[in-house]
Amino acid sequence: MTATVPSTTASEQQHSGEQTQPGGERPAAGYTDDQLDEIFAPIFARIADGAVRREDDRALAYDEVGWLREAKFGALRVPVSHGGYGASVRQLFRLLIDLAAAESNLPQALRVHWSFVEDQLLAEPGAERDAWLDALSAGKLVGNAITEPGVGAIGRYQTALVDGKLNGTKYYSTGSLYSDYILVAADRDGERVSILVDADAAGVTQHDDWDGFGQRLTASGTTEFADVEVAEDRVLGPGYGADGRTYGTSYLQLVQLAVLAGIAQRATEDVSGWVRDRTRTFTHSPADLPRRDPLVQQVIGRASGAVYAARTLVLDIADQLDRLLAAGGTDEKLLDRVEFDVARAQSVIIPLVLDAVTGLFEVGGASITSERLRFDRHWRNARVISAHNPLIYKLQAVGDHVLNDADLPYAWSAGAK
Repeated sequence: MTATVPSTTASEQQHSGEQTQPGGERPAAGYTDDQLDEIFAPIFARIADGAVRREDDRALAYDEVGWLREAKFGALRVPVSHGGYGASVRQLFRLLIDLAAAESNLPQALRVHWSFVEDQLLAEPGAERDAWLDALSAGKLVGNAITEPGVGAIGRYQTALVDGKLNGTKYYSTGSLYSDYILVAADRDGERVSILVDADAAGVTQHDDWDGFGQRLTASGTTEFADVEVAEDRVLGPGYGADGRTYGTSYLQLVQLAVLAGIAQRATEDVSGWVRDRTRTFTHSPADLPRRDPLVQQVIGRASGAVYAARTLVLDIADQLDRLLAAGGTDEKLLDRVEFDVARAQSVIIPLVLDAVTGLFEVGGASITSERLRFDRHWRNARVISAHNPLIYKLQAVGDHVLNDADLPYAWSAGAK
């Protein structure tokens, strides 16, 4: 998706105009952290209340997405002049961590939505851009259908747009079952293009067939396109993987790291609450109650440190993205810096969170493994989200960059080499 730098920056746009929002007063500029918390914290708490039930029933979070849609969560970055909240990138990721703590599937399900919003903020001002910003403020959500089974690599998509009709099959269509539009990667005349398709368009068939052992409710299933009519104005350009440096790779990776930070937060809160109420311990324990046991306290302390470190790293990179996007999103030096830092943060956050959520099981005996508690979901979800954009390849890219000044590989693609 090629984006042109607007005549005013996204930061300037988000501070123009006034718009009343759900649960808030009319702000002079973007909403403050406290104002956003007042709106969204009760919704996140309501979402968290049903997390174990949804996990047990494998119930997709349609109602929960509906609550977020009604509160205009998808319009966090939309300027207040268009009915959004005018939030900074840092504010967005702060809330994504909190949402992940309530339900880790949902930030991942909305991952591509946020980059679509940024593309609109960076687009040329005009009627088309205004229409999309207004639609996003009205609650419209964007999912994706990019990855393909089989070869499926960038530049070799079997999904194709020919004579205005889209045909093909996509896998890992994260969030599309919750969305109004699907961002599709396809081939047209030998070129890779991004296409925006209505989720309910004739010829679109979606399946909830994602079979991973974690992040089960992200709606990351198969999407089929059979002679789907595509208007020319829905062909958005070359998009991710086709135009060199892009803010999009660091941005999308940061969503996954925010999910991990949220999982660590929720796991630590859940287990700490369980320990506080627990009276049963072991005969060789140094304390009568688990919460007084210095060994148990050490485990909780280590997990709390992981929560703090993961959250701090995510928000630091969000600050970098704020500066990059405010400058138009094309500064090569800033692009390389944030891409490098998010890859390095991935190498820290993934092992840190996985170690923390695994270690939490040390605070109890067999009873902590009860399916009634579903503490296992924290490890399963963290392990699955960590497998995206595999860490071993990111570490190699970081090392090659440090040692040999090699270019960072912005285009990450699943499929045969």
